[in-house]
Amino acid sequence: MKDYKESEKNMGKEEKKEGKLKRMGRSAKEFLYGMAGHDMTRFALKARGSMEHLFILITMGDLLGIPILPPYYSLRLLPYVVPQISTWKRRLLREKDLTDALA
Repeated sequence: MKDYKESEKNMGKEEKKEGKLKRMGRSAKEFLYGMAGHDMTRFALKARGSMEHLFILITMGDLLGIPILPPYYSLRLLPYVVPQISTWKRRLLREKDLTDALA
């Protein structure tokens, strides 16, 4: 009976070591995935912003004096674009710098 309890204690220690090793491995795996995923997420958000910027420029270019689409279609899309117009104008008309291209 004594040997059984001692072997059970030893197994408990070994399981704790294995559990700790598995947790460390899982943490390292999640850390590396997070490092790679963060970059992909930033790139996807930047691409989405560029696409939205081009879409608004094509549809609402009349606001800046760039007539691309007939006004009928621009007016049909106006209710969907109104919340973004102020930030779009600010982003389009702000001064560009060399560091903007690097980011």
